Order: sequence, then structure tokens, then C-alpha cells
Amino acid sequence: MVEIAISLAIIGIALVAILGVLPIGLRMQRDNREQTVINQDATIFMEAIRGGARGADDLTNYVYAITNYWTWFYANGVAHSSGANGYTYGGASITAPSIANYFSAPINSGANIISLLTTPEYVDLNGGPLNNRSFDNGGFSNHVVAYVRSISGPAVEKPPQANANIVRDSFSYRILCVNGPVEVSATPWVPGQYGAGSIVGFGYGFRQATTATTAQPGSLGSTDWVRVPYLDQLTANLHELRLTFLWPQLPNGGLGFGRQTFRTMVAGQLVMTTTNNQALYYYQSQTFTNAP
Repeated sequence: MVEIAISLAIIGIALVAILGVLPIGLRMQRDNREQTVINQDATIFMEAIRGGARGADDLTNYVYAITNYWTWFYANGVAHSSGANGYTYGGASITAPSIANYFSAPINSGANIISLLTTPEYVDLNGGPLNNRSFDNGGFSNHVVAYVRSISGPAVEKPPQANANIVRDSFSYRILCVNGPVEVSATPWVPGQYGAGSIVGFGYGFRQATTATTAQPGSLGSTDWVRVPYLDQLTANLHELRLTFLWPQLPNGGLGFGRQTFRTMVAGQLVMTTTNNQALYYYQSQTFTNAP
């Protein structure tokens, strides 16, 4: 009897240790599974945005909201008094200046989803992409966030699954989409003294001082500044696409601790088309443009 009691005690101690380790193993398995899903889905979104995909209508089964938090800037980068606001594509209302309606579009097609995720980080007051942050004539800074149910993962969670509970409990995440121009070390022009060789952002382009000057670039009759064609061409035809995945999306609207950023450079023209007064943006990776 003593030997049996000792054996049961040893087994009990071992079981306690095993039960203590089991939750850690389950969490690691879950984390690895989520990481694998994120890596697979990131490849799909990166390739679709970089290639300017317009037929990926299956995305409408997974992307259920896209929000843009924008800031309206006056000329020379001064923020508008209304500050930053947000609205949801395809949502009930849009609280924005009338010009911001250029950025509204329903997410009822794969082409619209890709175009909204391609929204430039900086646009002018007409919705046209900006190649620098000078905001000489005013513009918008965009912060686009997509809410997505995972494309990869268990088949039982995927369309045509109609069970609301299963769909609601499926793995989902957010994507922070940043589509920015190549960063060039040039500050916006402001009145002041500039030395020969100084480079500034001005008029949606770049200017270099030919001599020490206080003149404004583009002043009538002034030869103190010249355009910098290489920088203009570089920023017009080379962009950095950054997708930051945050997961999991929790039922209470919060987020878990998963974070990963995917980056790529996209060489080609970023074009804007307008459909029903809505601005849509796409990459044409094999088409290049001459900067004005």
C-alpha cells in the first residue's frame, strides 16, 4: 500500500507539471498558426496592391470595412483647424470636408478594395497623389486601416459559411496601409536665407539653389533656383508600400499583441481614375511617367 501511495504521488506531481505546461503549448500552437495565416495573407495583399489588381472580387468576402483617418492641411503644411477625423468606406455617414468625398467608395468589388488600400499617404485638394509632404497648396494626409477576416485558415470559416457565430469567431485582423512616396531629404521652402546647393520642396517638386538667395522658387525673372529632375522623377515613379498587420481583432473591438510590418518598393506610375466622382488609385508597375 505504501508503494502504491508513493507511485500515485509521483504520478500526481507529474500530471500537475504537465497540466501547467499544456496551456503554454496551446498558446504557442495558436500563435504559430496565426503567424502562418498572416504571412500567407500578407503575400496576397502585397502582390494585389503592387500589381494594381482589378479582378480580385473574392476579397469582398474577407474585407468588411476600410477606414481612413485623414488630416486636412492648409498651404505650407499648417494643419486645418478641424484636425484629424475619420470615416468608413461604405459606412453610413462621412464626416469630412466636401473635398474629402473624393476618397469615398463602396467596398463592393475587389477593384475598389485594392484602390482604397492603395490610397496615397499624401494627396492634393483634388485627390491627386503628392510626391512630397510640402503641401505648398494644401492637401490631405491619409491613414488607411482595413478590417479583414483571414483569407487563409480553416475551410469551415470561409464562404459560403452562413453561420453568424462561426463567421464572428473566425480569426480576423487589421491592416495599416501606408503608400508613401520615396522620402527625399528636402524640407518645404519657407522664407529665409538659403545657401548655394540647398534643396527644398516647392510646387509639388524639388528646387535647388544656384546661389545664396532669399528669393522664392518660381519668382518671375529669378534664376536663383532650378528644378531637380532626378528627384522629381524618383518620387513620381518609386513608392514605398508598407502594410502593418495587427492581430487578432477581438470581439470587444480591441486588438491582441500580434504585430508585423511588410515592406516593398513599387517602381511604376501611381494613377488616379474617377468613377462616379470617386477617386480610385492603382499602381501600373510597368508604366512610368515624366514629372511635370
